[in-house]
Amino acid sequence: MARFIRKEKHEIGLSPDELLFRGEKKVEEVTIRVIDFDAKNLEENALKEIAEIQKYQEKKTVTWLNIDGLHNSTLMQEIARVFKLDDLVLANVMNTTARPTVFEHDNCISISVKMLQLNENTGLVSVENLSLILTKSVLISFQEKRGDVFEPIRERIRKKKKRIRNGWTDYLAFALLDIVIDNYIYIIGVLGEKIEILEENLGHDQPSKSIIKKINTYKRELNFIRRNIRPAKEMILSLSKMESEFIFESTYVHYKELLDNINQANDSTDSYREILTDQLNLYHTTISSKLNDIMKFLTIFSVIFIPLTFIAGIYGTNFEVLPELQYKYSYFIMLAAMLVLAIGMLIYFRKRKWF
Repeated sequence: MARFIRKEKHEIGLSPDELLFRGEKKVEEVTIRVIDFDAKNLEENALKEIAEIQKYQEKKTVTWLNIDGLHNSTLMQEIARVFKLDDLVLANVMNTTARPTVFEHDNCISISVKMLQLNENTGLVSVENLSLILTKSVLISFQEKRGDVFEPIRERIRKKKKRIRNGWTDYLAFALLDIVIDNYIYIIGVLGEKIEILEENLGHDQPSKSIIKKINTYKRELNFIRRNIRPAKEMILSLSKMESEFIFESTYVHYKELLDNINQANDSTDSYREILTDQLNLYHTTISSKLNDIMKFLTIFSVIFIPLTFIAGIYGTNFEVLPELQYKYSYFIMLAAMLVLAIGMLIYFRKRKWF
């Protein structure tokens, strides 16, 4: 499956507000969880249908509605009806291949971003689409599958951390996006440690052939991360500059923190890509240098034996008249001359620092 962009043939020409799931189905059943809280009270429930959310809308509390699974178009229609959302908003939620974006609508802000996960066994990075719909009292989060990536946020709510319990949906949205971006930095850091270990291995006189495979793997993963981080950076920048009634003035400072963090992640990917390029060049330089040394040795070896072969060729001919052949010590003289010639050439090459 394509990791960067994918579009099915039957999707071509469809209306933008068509409630059609676009992506890979990762769960069989859609689960709905709700956390409703204010500074003093907390309520957590698993819902069977969206209609149950209406009782929370009547309260002056913050309601976090989390949907795991995006393939149920009937459920999406129900969400649109209950929260009076435009179909275009939910259509974007169901498109998991869409680029990270942020839009302000009449009654909400819609946000989409890519969540990255690192498989510790294979070292490969996978992507999951996260969509947020931000209203004044309700934050709806949509995930492709159930996971515990946001469990630290739930724990902060349960432990009555003042900032999140006293905040509104705009601060809760910041907390979720902060988790996503922190995960970017974590994954880049893990890959960075592996890349730095490669530098130590490249310092050996004979680097392993497996190094070139690792370099190409890390470059591919960093390119994949970078392709997801760069549009997310644009989205965070737009969000930090957005003047919206759904975001309190005091929360903008936190969105600017997000921008700083994602800039750090983006800069780190660029730095590690440059390091990998340098490592690749160093590997090829080391191999070329080693090959040059081998060729130099073989050349010197051949040059020494050329005159020896010449001498052996002369006295190995079948002519009858070769005066030296009649002399008693000719063979030993020839061997001595060949030996002196070989040693003399070695001394000459050594003085010229050819080896």
